[in-house]
Amino acid sequence: MSLVSSRKQSNNHKLYFSKSEISKILNCYALGVTKGDWKDYSLDFNSNEAIFCFYKHTWATPDCKLSKLREKRKKRFIYKLIITNKKYSKYNDLNSLIVSLKRQQLAII
Repeated sequence: MSLVSSRKQSNNHKLYFSKSEISKILNCYALGVTKGDWKDYSLDFNSNEAIFCFYKHTWATPDCKLSKLREKRKKRFIYKLIITNKKYSKYNDLNSLIVSLKRQQLAII
């Protein structure tokens, strides 16, 4: 016999990307797809971060990983960009991260 809680478990504790953030990320992803840089993506959410990964191949490790993290002391978010070579940068807003990612895409070509 197990105890069942009367409360419904909610996903409100998880951190998510907003609609506008997803739109910006997918626009950047679409540019990479048209250039042949990426072929697949994945999303992951937990209580500490929201993660969007870009893949060159479906079976490969991510070429690029975008993370949205909640700062513990302040009520704002930090965005982190991790590239294949384990180089990562932190940004205060998603627009700065996307500009940096596009710049790095141009450097790859």
